[in-house]
Amino acid sequence: MHKIIKPVILPEDNGPHDYSVEWWYFNGHLKDKEGKEYSFMDCLFKVDLTKINLLHILNNPLRSHFQKGEYICFSHSVISDILKGKNYKEIQNISLTSSDSFKRGKFFVNYINPNIFGGYVNSEIKELDSNGFHIKTGGLDLILKSRKEPLLEGGHGYVGTPKDGSYYYSLTDMSTSGTLNINGKEIEVKGKAWMDHQWADTVYNKDKKDKWTWFSFQLENGTDIMCVEYDKGDEIRVLVNISDRDGKQSQYEKAVLTPSINVWKSDKTKAEYPTSWHIEIPGGNIEIDTSSTMDDQEMVFGQVNYWEGPMSVVARIDGKKIKGKGFMELVGYPSDYNYLLLTGEEIEKNIFKKIKKFFKNKR
Repeated sequence: MHKIIKPVILPEDNGPHDYSVEWWYFNGHLKDKEGKEYSFMDCLFKVDLTKINLLHILNNPLRSHFQKGEYICFSHSVISDILKGKNYKEIQNISLTSSDSFKRGKFFVNYINPNIFGGYVNSEIKELDSNGFHIKTGGLDLILKSRKEPLLEGGHGYVGTPKDGSYYYSLTDMSTSGTLNINGKEIEVKGKAWMDHQWADTVYNKDKKDKWTWFSFQLENGTDIMCVEYDKGDEIRVLVNISDRDGKQSQYEKAVLTPSINVWKSDKTKAEYPTSWHIEIPGGNIEIDTSSTMDDQEMVFGQVNYWEGPMSVVARIDGKKIKGKGFMELVGYPSDYNYLLLTGEEIEKNIFKKIKKFFKNKR
């Protein structure tokens, strides 16, 4: 376990670290040429399976290729078509990385998600220059450029204690352009994105009972806000980090997050996710009302289920009303389901679809 907390140095720390879990996360709000709205989330995880207890991966036949102390990657992404009320999810248990991934001077990872039918897509996250990235999956091909200095959570890029904390920084205002691929149709889009990069030494399993409610807000006046409530069962921690339009940063450890009566219940996992919230940040004289743009945004990854999706935002700062957009992530909300059975059903359904598509294309 790492005990010494070091300062975050960028762009060097854009790259990988020798910690038990690490992820590179992006979300964004986009429009096409006709003004139709979309959102996306894309995240690549790197974990040490000897410390992160993900049973559905531990039982995977490919696990024998990963010896003790080596890392395994997996990726999650979702594109949401706001007008049609549809989303397109890709949740991969294992992502195979190229031999030159994590080894270049600038951060670079190229990976594929194995697909028996229809081949595969080369996906990547590539650091272009200081605070600029190219991200590519089967559904995304985007260039992102930060217009602000990185937001160092906690004021220095580390949150929590040396025992259970996390390195954490964000790029909160990224101009974004490129294409979405929805059902084989390429759509040119532009908009704004958010990036999080975190790494920590931790042990995760479903019985740990950790729960968190996380928001990223991008307001029309140029203010960007990260707000998260960690519920560890025996204590609750709150962290708020703000970057104003000029890049001035502030941090608070007090906020009140209140869910409304609006709840979306998953048919799959029976988990109930609050989809509207009122947030008070007294230190910044800020109040925020936020509601989901689309309710069915649940991601199911083995024994882990979470909600990840776009939000509409109305904030009041010093009494002045400001609109904006946001993203919400709800992790650890109670569920009641057999993840092995559910995963088996999903695999069977997806393989059947791919078999039909494979033979249809052969005609």
